Formats: sequence, structure tokens, C-alpha cells
Amino acid sequence: HTAAMAGTGAKAAVGFLVAGVLAVVFGTVLTFVGPIIIDDQIVKNTVIDPNNDMSYTMWKDIPVPFYMSVYFFNVLNPKEILTGEKPMVEQRGPYVYRKRCQKDNITFHPNDTVSYREYRQYYFEPSMSAGNESDVVTIPNMLVLGAAVMMETLPYAFRLMISATFKTFNEGPFLTKTVEELMWGYDSKLVDFLNKYLPGMLPSSGKFGLFAEFNNSNTGLFTIFTGQDDIRKVHKVDSWNGLTELSYWRTPQANMINGTAGQMWPPFMTKESTLPFYSPDACRSLELVYQRPGEFKGVPLYRYVAPKTMFANGIDYPPNEGFCPCRKSGLLNVSSCRHNSPVFISHPHFFNADLSLLDTVLGLNPNEDEHGLFIDIHPVSFVCSRPCSETGKISEVVMPMIWFEERGNIDGPVLTTFHTNLVVLPTVMEYMQYGFIALGLVTVVIAVSLRSHFWLFWVHTVQM
Repeated sequence: HTAAMAGTGAKAAVGFLVAGVLAVVFGTVLTFVGPIIIDDQIVKNTVIDPNNDMSYTMWKDIPVPFYMSVYFFNVLNPKEILTGEKPMVEQRGPYVYRKRCQKDNITFHPNDTVSYREYRQYYFEPSMSAGNESDVVTIPNMLVLGAAVMMETLPYAFRLMISATFKTFNEGPFLTKTVEELMWGYDSKLVDFLNKYLPGMLPSSGKFGLFAEFNNSNTGLFTIFTGQDDIRKVHKVDSWNGLTELSYWRTPQANMINGTAGQMWPPFMTKESTLPFYSPDACRSLELVYQRPGEFKGVPLYRYVAPKTMFANGIDYPPNEGFCPCRKSGLLNVSSCRHNSPVFISHPHFFNADLSLLDTVLGLNPNEDEHGLFIDIHPVSFVCSRPCSETGKISEVVMPMIWFEERGNIDGPVLTTFHTNLVVLPTVMEYMQYGFIALGLVTVVIAVSLRSHFWLFWVHTVQM
């Protein structure tokens, strides 16, 4: 009887031992295979492929609600500016617009690229705005001031004629209109006159507005890599409007089209990674750098920000020499891609710009929280001279006119899916792998204890 019990106990010990060893082996294998399985699924769901229903639909029709907030710098002393006084402005807004993006004309190519045009539409959101589109603001008159700069090299008689034309149409250096008119366009007899007698001088033949060309338009023909052959290339731009390089700037480096289209990046980012992207609105490629980790509703994120050198001039940052002629650091001269109009891009309120720019305009208050450019992403899965009498005695100054930001936060079912696939499942798999190892080790210890117990029991029985 005792021998039978010992035999049963030995079998149980061996069973525990085998189970424990298997659990340890399985847990160990899972530590190596688990991340590979997860990475493989991420790759499969990141490739731009119509067969991937969820990821392809998200790429084609972005489900994340995007909002554009527009702020105007309302000029408070337009008459005094004409006598040489320093401009004084007040920020008005935000005027918030819901942005809807949809890719169309999608064409896949044999070289693992896909072409598309992304169309955008804007809808005013009164409940999210700090005013109505009927609000009246005063800003610099781009038509008059732009024409003034462009006519600097023209004969004096011609400049006088244009100056007389401005007076005839009652156009001055400042413009007072409603937000809606300034945003989406207004009828202008001057615009009609210029389009009739000087065709090509203005970018548009319809109503003149700051965002008239944005609404119901597309950002150009993008051709990007699908990632089918190399996931490290997914979303990277192959060409834009058929171009692999630009012609706006002075050096080959400045004219390069780098990075993605600015919505998604290849997976498996690190703190050493950067986020390069091409912006048709800025007429150049830009690049963000890692700043710090963060979290959004349980999803870990990396924050990438614009470096201080992004809009630095060629003196302060020699690699930017190709984007000159430059002014003070903090301004990007985009006149070469804006019909030679004196237009500049900067961070809002001259954030990260030369401090002397703040001294020329009253009413600006830059700070990083409100005016810094940043993107939060999940690291694994995936911004005048005086030739005409109309300009009076305006001192040469860079006048801020508007600034705008675009925000989009993942929420709802999309956030739930992301959280499950990118946070919950990897965590569960991590606990499983270590759990199996721990369980296996405990089982082995139990097996050894059982074996020792019955061995001692058997010896004791024989001696009796």
C-alpha cells in the first residue's frame, strides 16, 4: 500500500515537473515571440491596403474630428500707423471651423506607391467660437500693401497710375470687413479691375479672401509609399504634383520634399526619431523633434515640437540660408510661392522669433503652451516699402495679420480600438509571459518538494 502511494506521488511529482517546465518554456518563448506577433500585426494594419478595412478606411476618410481655430490681429490704431506710430493690435477669436478631410482620386501604382488628392471642407462652429462670422475686424490690406512692394521696380509713371487706381476704388492700406468676408472672400471692384487689365497678377479670379482657396479645395496630388515593400517608407512622399523637388528656394536642400504628408508617420518611433513632413501651405518641408513623453486617455504618447531653428534666418542657422532672402529669425519668407507678395510665416505672436520683432508691434504675448507647434503621436503605431501714396508714412514693419491652429483628438470607438490594440493587448501579453514563467517555476518547486517528500516517506517505511 505504501509503495503504491509512493508510486502515485512520484507520478504526480513528475507531472508537476513536466507541466512546470513546459510553462517556463512557453513563457520564455512568449517573451520573444509576443513582441514579434504584435509588431507584425502593427505592420499589417499600417500598410496602405484596401484589404485592411479598418486602417484603410481611417486613412481614406479620417474619422478624427479636426478643428481649425482662427485668430485675427485686429488693428486698433490704423490712422496713427499712417503717421508713423507703432502698430497696436488685439487678438480676436477664436473663430472655430470643423474640418472634414476626404481622399479621392486614389490610384495604386506597381512601385508600391499610391496617389490621391485630399479635399477639405470647413464648417463654422458657433458654439466653440468666441464670436460670430459677422464680427468686424481691421487688418492690413494685402492687395494694396502687396502691390506696393511688387511695384517697387516699376517706372514711376506706372506706380502713379496704380496709386490713382487704388484711390478710385477707395482702397487703403487697411481693410475693415466681417470675419466671414475676410475668411471666404468678398466682392471687390479692384480685384475685378486687376483681373481684367492685369490678368495673372492675383492668384484668384473670384472673390478675394484669406482662405478662399482652402474651402472645397485639395492640397495637390500627393504620391506616397504604401509600405508594402518596406514599412519604414509608409506614408513618405514620393512626389507632389508630379514633382520630386521644389523650385521656390535657393538650394537643393531647401527644395527637397522630405517626410510624409503630415498626418501619419511610419511606426516604431523612438526618442531619437524626428517627424519630417511636407507642407504645401508652407511651400517647404518641415521637421519636428522629440520633446517629452505624455499620455492621452490612457494611451502613451511622444510629443514632438518645432525646433527653435525652424524659422531661423541663414545667419543664425546656416542650413536655412536656402530659404532666404531672410529677415529677422522667426520669419519664413514665402513670397516666392505667393505670387511675390510680401507674405511671411511665423509661429503665432512671434513665438521663438527674434525679440526685436515684438518691439515693433504692441499687443503681442507669445508663450509655448498656446503658440508652440507640436504633435502628439503613439510611438509604435504611427506646423513694407512706400512707393504709393496710399501707404502714407508707414514704417517698415512686419505686421501680424492672422494665426490659426488645427487640432484633432482621437476619441470614441477609434480611441477604444487604439487603446485595446496598443495598450491593453501588449500589457496582457506581457503579464501572460511573466505569469507563465512564474507559474512554471512554482510548479517545478512543488514537483521537487513532492518528489522529496515521497522519497523520504519510502525510506522511512523500509527501515521500520
